[in-house]
Amino acid sequence: MQIGLLAFTSPGGTAAMARNAEARGFDSMVYADTQNLTPEVWSQLMLAAAATERIELGTGVTNPVSRDAAVTASAALGLQVESGGRVVLGIGRGDSSMAKIGRRPAPPSEFETYVTRLRAYLDGESVDREGTESRIEWLDGIDVPHVPIEIAATGPKVIDLAARRADRICFAVGANPGRLVDCMARARSAAEAAGRDPSELRFGAYVNCVVNEDREVARESIRGSLSVFAHFSGFQGMDIDSLPEEVRDAARHLRESYDMENHAVSAGAHAQALEAEFIHQFGIAEPPDAALARLREVCDTGLDYLRIVPGSRDIEPAVAGRSILAISELIQELR
Repeated sequence: MQIGLLAFTSPGGTAAMARNAEARGFDSMVYADTQNLTPEVWSQLMLAAAATERIELGTGVTNPVSRDAAVTASAALGLQVESGGRVVLGIGRGDSSMAKIGRRPAPPSEFETYVTRLRAYLDGESVDREGTESRIEWLDGIDVPHVPIEIAATGPKVIDLAARRADRICFAVGANPGRLVDCMARARSAAEAAGRDPSELRFGAYVNCVVNEDREVARESIRGSLSVFAHFSGFQGMDIDSLPEEVRDAARHLRESYDMENHAVSAGAHAQALEAEFIHQFGIAEPPDAALARLREVCDTGLDYLRIVPGSRDIEPAVAGRSILAISELIQELR
């Protein structure tokens, strides 16, 4: 089981963050691509690549609206060369990166077209751009390892298209083992329906996790980041009534009340309104022994990897530091 971290980049701190993650035994570090809240992600990833030797690096996640497919492919390929083949290209429909510039997430059909073009660019193929043949020409003569596309998926439409088009699917559906098992089953069925071998896919999950001896401190430290992922379940176009019962009320609340000005912030009113039991079920906010048990349950679903979301944007630095250290110790027991 590979276990990594998702983080927001910080000016002057991104390289050290990646270096510390590698030193603590994490397998990957992915950074959010949300241009109004963090520095430009691909330049930050280049810094992280130069500061590390082993860990996988990538976007968690980029989007198909603010970046043309050729631009994203060229950036990912450049990083793949500079990192020695350690890149994962994480992508979703778009959220805060869109809202901050007055745009909406890409509809699933447009998203699939984008991913299809992206795969072709990454493979050095020509792409028909409304009559113009387009390809990444600087790849000529350069041997670049395959760049895996990882789609962040919550709802059935995106799970299905990810099963058709992606190398990996990272589910953003919380920490409930039963729901993760159901999502993997759906993806395998969709892959088979598309004539694809399901064994080609790798499955992961974003799991919000803060470890602290005081469970209330942990829950308060996770509210904001957890609200982001629960918010995906309430995207327009999602059938909330088809969601598991324990998610419906939160999804409905976040569809109506999510405050993008307090994106991933626990102090936001939308995050404060989440009930303690929902936080307990959707994330992992526990003392070490209980956190280990919950993480083991998630790992036992058959996932290939986890991406730990280590707390909200406004988490106290000391709490965050102790939690990440504790998680790094727990993952040694999970391997």
